Amino acid sequence: MKGRIQKALSGFYYVKSGEVLYTCRARGKFRKSGISPLVGDFVEFLPLDGGEGMIEKIEPRKNAFDRPAVANIDQLVIVVSQALPITDPYLIDRMTAIAALKNCGVLICINKCDLDPGQALYAYYTQAGFPTLCVSAASGEGMEALSQTIAGKLSAFTGDSGVGKSSILNALDSSYHLKVGEVSQALGRGRHTTRHVELYTLSSGAEIIDTPGFSSFDAQGLSLALKRKLPETFADFAPYLGQCRFVGCTHTKEKGCAVLAAVKEGKVVRGRHDSYLRLFNQLKELEEWNH
Repeated sequence: MKGRIQKALSGFYYVKSGEVLYTCRARGKFRKSGISPLVGDFVEFLPLDGGEGMIEKIEPRKNAFDRPAVANIDQLVIVVSQALPITDPYLIDRMTAIAALKNCGVLICINKCDLDPGQALYAYYTQAGFPTLCVSAASGEGMEALSQTIAGKLSAFTGDSGVGKSSILNALDSSYHLKVGEVSQALGRGRHTTRHVELYTLSSGAEIIDTPGFSSFDAQGLSLALKRKLPETFADFAPYLGQCRFVGCTHTKEKGCAVLAAVKEGKVVRGRHDSYLRLFNQLKELEEWNH
């Protein structure tokens, strides 16, 4: 049978096939090959008695993240704010770069627009080419547009603590808070270290993955893979890549750099290039350290 992993907990994988949820273990061959089934994986499994099963095969993944351990994410919904707390654009730009490396779409969701309309961030990211919404979980503003934007996709919500991720999810689906409460109760006391990741289907039909680890979503994504492809992960640089005077241009300070010229002309947001420079320098140190 085929299904999708909805939850992973204590070595068990809860696989949904049709409307039935099977409690599965994974074959030992996965451990031997260094592969772990992840929430979001499409799998083939052998159904056993009592609603249990054994995972036999993991279908090819669109993408996979290490922290939290999830796969096949269609888009990262990066929740930010220009009210308290004020989100640093660099943190957003770092996440958009990691998402691009992982072949994952991005939606910038500016929350708390009842407290601050978020116009500066909205202008910044729409000019950079990202789908951007201003919402308020408190007043309901923009929530219908958000609901439509995540419909038919598997979304992961990430953002700094305090920006209102949980409030947004509860506003999208009033039963969501109840589900989270039930899960927390089911985990029991004294097991707070359990890394629990779960896929939910909201009443609108949208799928979301929730986990306590979202605020540090793939923080270790600052990798050599990102170092090698960093310019390509900035989609707003794309029209200018390959047009620089010198082959191997790093787009940091070279003469004849088409990206730097675009920044000077206002075609690329200067803040985006500032973020690129910060990432470039961080990754440069990482590569040297690895050597």
